Amino acid sequence: MNILETVLYFTAFIANSYAADFCYDEEYCNPYSWGNKFPSCHPIIDQHHSPINLDQQMSRNMSLGALQLKGFDTVQPGEWTLKNNGHTVVLQVELGMEVRGGGLPGNYTTLQLHFHWGSNSTNGSEHTINGRRYPMEMHIVNMKTVYYPNFTAALEDPTGIAVLGVFIDVAEAESDSFSVLSNLVPAVAYKGKTAQVAPFPLSSLLPMKNMSQYYRYHGSLTTPPCSKAVEWTVYEVPIYISYKQLSQFVSGVYHSEEGAQRAAPLYNNFRHIHDTFNRKVHASKDATLLSSAALPVYSLLLCLAPVLSVGLS
Repeated sequence: MNILETVLYFTAFIANSYAADFCYDEEYCNPYSWGNKFPSCHPIIDQHHSPINLDQQMSRNMSLGALQLKGFDTVQPGEWTLKNNGHTVVLQVELGMEVRGGGLPGNYTTLQLHFHWGSNSTNGSEHTINGRRYPMEMHIVNMKTVYYPNFTAALEDPTGIAVLGVFIDVAEAESDSFSVLSNLVPAVAYKGKTAQVAPFPLSSLLPMKNMSQYYRYHGSLTTPPCSKAVEWTVYEVPIYISYKQLSQFVSGVYHSEEGAQRAAPLYNNFRHIHDTFNRKVHASKDATLLSSAALPVYSLLLCLAPVLSVGLS
């Protein structure tokens, strides 16, 4: 089984292992009701759910340095596939990339990356920083190489999956690297649609100048079956895309199939925040520990807005 077959199996496992489907926008199947149909998604059963809010309640771990991302800086052979699976847009990659080091308990084979976004430019990420959501969040999913290609076995290991979480913020200028994917969004606008992607260095989608700044904790998949098998690495510094590139996801993707009687837009595809329940959340040796000086400028302006308005009145 090659990596594409493994990714397809992974996608099928998540989407089809249970008779019931899940959604984000209907009361009967939204994240708050997932536990009714997917028992492992119920927050009472276990204390290791994701996503979480990242705040000052964490400790510095001086042993956490930058991860080693094998093959991320080169153009891989073969062909990648972009797909709308009805819940997100997924980039399925071929074999050749691996994540290790940075305190991870093993080597992990890279399978795919996908996105979570909101309905505007002020919400969308799954994890939050001091209560703030970024417009988007990218997840790079990796499974322990020792289990490859048995994804089921990886999910049975509490550290079988390693996910790299990258916040995405908006700026005036477009991201040339991100446009490789965003320009293909119209081709995968509807559920089940796919498009071929010529491989490119995956490092171009990462905050490469700040890769040693991140937060680490043990959690779960953020979609059913919500397996508690994930070592999370959430990078502190976001990457930037334009408002136009963001809008290609917010207003150009549907969770319905093409030709459906009602075109159902896909947005706000993020799970709600869960309590850490005294879990240890670690900051890498170079992370800012979310000091007030490190808050995003946008957040600081929001805090100052009432003061400024009073001064001007």
